[in-house]
Amino acid sequence: MKKITYAADVLQYNALLQPADQEMANHLMEEICSGLQEAENKVWHAHPVWFLEGNPIVGYSKQKKGMRLMFWSGADFDEEKLVVRGTKFKDASIFYRTMADIDVADLRRWLEKSRTIQWDYKNIVKRKGVLVKI
Repeated sequence: MKKITYAADVLQYNALLQPADQEMANHLMEEICSGLQEAENKVWHAHPVWFLEGNPIVGYSKQKKGMRLMFWSGADFDEEKLVVRGTKFKDASIFYRTMADIDVADLRRWLEKSRTIQWDYKNIVKRKGVLVKI
């Protein structure tokens, strides 16, 4: 079993949050790192993101509505709770206001889906904005 590594900049991002948000962020970080042990994690575009082979998979960010958990290819997960959909890409999100809102079984299922349902964001610039399913 691979040792779980939390990137220093992700830990710093979480540490700067208010206590209730920090608790949610740390919980999400632990679950994501546990569920996607092969993924690289770092702060990208100002919030924590996990990558598989250079392709962004999942991330979270503190927003006015709460803690947003976003899956880059989540629109194709066929999950009714991932209701916040991107208009240009294939992303889908959920907002959490409290720790009690986080359903770990859902999160783990979505992380598993994120491994197999992916759009190629890594090469979107090379393809001039065109997304291709991996």
